[in-house]
Amino acid sequence: MVNAGQTGAALARVQAALRAKAAELGFAAIGFAPAADDPVRAARLHEWLALGYHGTMGWMADRADVRQGPQSMWPDAASVIALAMSYAPDADPLALEGNPEKARISVYAQGRDYHDVLKKAAKALARWLVAEAEGMGLAMALKVFVDTAPVMEKPLGEAAGLGWQGKHTNMVSRQHGSWLFLGAIYCTLPFAPDPPGRDRCGSCTACQTACPTDAFPAPYRLDARRCISYLTIEHKGPIPEEFRPAMGNRIYGCDDCLAVCPWNKFADTAARHAAFIPREELTAPDLAELLRLDDAAFRAKFSGSPIKRIGRDRFVRNCLIAAGNSRNPALAEQVAGLRGDADPVVAEAADWAFAKLTADP
Repeated sequence: MVNAGQTGAALARVQAALRAKAAELGFAAIGFAPAADDPVRAARLHEWLALGYHGTMGWMADRADVRQGPQSMWPDAASVIALAMSYAPDADPLALEGNPEKARISVYAQGRDYHDVLKKAAKALARWLVAEAEGMGLAMALKVFVDTAPVMEKPLGEAAGLGWQGKHTNMVSRQHGSWLFLGAIYCTLPFAPDPPGRDRCGSCTACQTACPTDAFPAPYRLDARRCISYLTIEHKGPIPEEFRPAMGNRIYGCDDCLAVCPWNKFADTAARHAAFIPREELTAPDLAELLRLDDAAFRAKFSGSPIKRIGRDRFVRNCLIAAGNSRNPALAEQVAGLRGDADPVVAEAADWAFAKLTADP
């Protein structure tokens, strides 16, 4: 029989080996936190939802009681293993800001779909952990999560010491800046927790002032309804006209609040997972080429990319907003051809863009 002392020693060995295995699988960071629900985190979530800041993301509210903490989802959970992969860019994410002929795609979407990459690695780590624990006589169960379950990865990552939630509400790391994909494993083993992350934003307001649509009503609080990432990815209907000029040539996501974070100067691209090296054709794509995409061409072009998830119609809608903002009359003929598109949201965006392109200077 394994006694308490032996169990504690075995847990410590497994935990140390787990850190090494995570690095071997391409994770830039790993941390451990208790799985107990945190009433402060839960209160912040419910307040955010009550203010309507989640917009049309009904799934945020539908399972809010489960989302508020690990043990609300799974009462048997004892520990959270927080995981992070780096996608730190080589180039300046803001470099295309003044080039209306090019489209801007968020850095995170220029490589392979992080859902697939991160989940595959997390599942491999989980399988290894089960085998390692069983070999030491430790019975356990676990669950793996990567962005598709009611899990609050960012506050859990902070609790596990990966970094802290910055004033832009995203994770910030002293080693990796703002460029991290997050995942989590809930397990029944009581691992020793790491010290939680400490807020190091100080008096900096760079991310707040950089936002093109004023999506931050206060530091550490995001109104998704005003966020370009939300508008171009999550929002399915027509994009409100008040936000269209500020979108500029951003057609999928927005990096502005992340890119200006001073902690990015410490981010090392050597820690970036190879799967997130940008595809050359997505770093500065021609807007005119993207406007030509039908459904089949869209699916072929973005195979293996997170962009594929929003579908051709939403993507072309975004490209039409960028075309209207370009004020480039050379795009007018292409845009005119989309005014009769079968999707009414695309057709409306085309009407708007055509009006902008043909208006008197």
